Amino acid sequence: MATVFIDGQVGTTGIEISERLSSRSDIKLISLANDERKSPSARTRLLQQADVAILCLPDDAAVESVALANGETRILDASTAHRTNPEWVYGLAELSPTARAEIANAQFVSNPGCYPQGFILLTRPLIQAGLLSTSTPLRCHALSGYSGGGRQMIEKFHDLTPVQADILGVQSYAHGQQHKHLPEMLTYSGTAIAPIFTPSVANYYKGMLVEVPLFASELNNASPEQVHGILQQRYADEPFINVAALGAEELMDGGFLNPTGCNDSNRMDLIVMGDAQRIILCARYDNLGKGAAGAAVQNLNIMLGIKESLGL
Repeated sequence: MATVFIDGQVGTTGIEISERLSSRSDIKLISLANDERKSPSARTRLLQQADVAILCLPDDAAVESVALANGETRILDASTAHRTNPEWVYGLAELSPTARAEIANAQFVSNPGCYPQGFILLTRPLIQAGLLSTSTPLRCHALSGYSGGGRQMIEKFHDLTPVQADILGVQSYAHGQQHKHLPEMLTYSGTAIAPIFTPSVANYYKGMLVEVPLFASELNNASPEQVHGILQQRYADEPFINVAALGAEELMDGGFLNPTGCNDSNRMDLIVMGDAQRIILCARYDNLGKGAAGAAVQNLNIMLGIKESLGL
């Protein structure tokens, strides 16, 4: 039985991961008492005792935990701190044919960010296929539920009156193009230029859409059918990736695409829409599922050499 320590277990992602692992008979969760959570010595003890430590912490605290572990345990870091560190394996199992083996053999794995997963899995195959040039400036529009902002944003939305919530609606942010996810979007998609990234948060708990709009001229004048075919072929054997039929009519409700359609699952829907001149790529998934806690459980399973879909 593998022992797992979640450092930061009371945060949003930590709670989600704990819930997914608590009923597992193949894993023993070890934890700190509330009054020990900020004790370096107590954290060091469990960090060095666990077979795998999952870090659900701010970046600085995650770096500290790695130092406290002192190489005594394998680490899966859900923070942003190590995602583009070449000494860490990027924990996106669907990234490449070798990704799972790299995750399985790594001591240090960085859990991917929620927004980057959709962007990377939509664009990387097209760049590798030669349809999309690495020098093409890309745009990425995204919408997430407010749980993506963590405890403070969740509390903010929960405290709203119905009138305030109605007024709040959808809010865009990160207009200065300094979003913490941009480095990994650039590093792992294969593009040579960081995309223009316009994320928004909406007044619902979880679920997200990540969209990349393209002109056909930016895809060597490929048709929607050709683009769809490349994604369909690339992810044909991926258990958690669903490439919807072209146009995704089966996912629409009166022409609308609900961002919560993959909630409470580890599934990601990849969608190709548009016409001969303009093509929209879209990924839909649960920002706390495949976007965070689900991805962490998937990575943990791979690291432990057990069935990847267990608990998902």
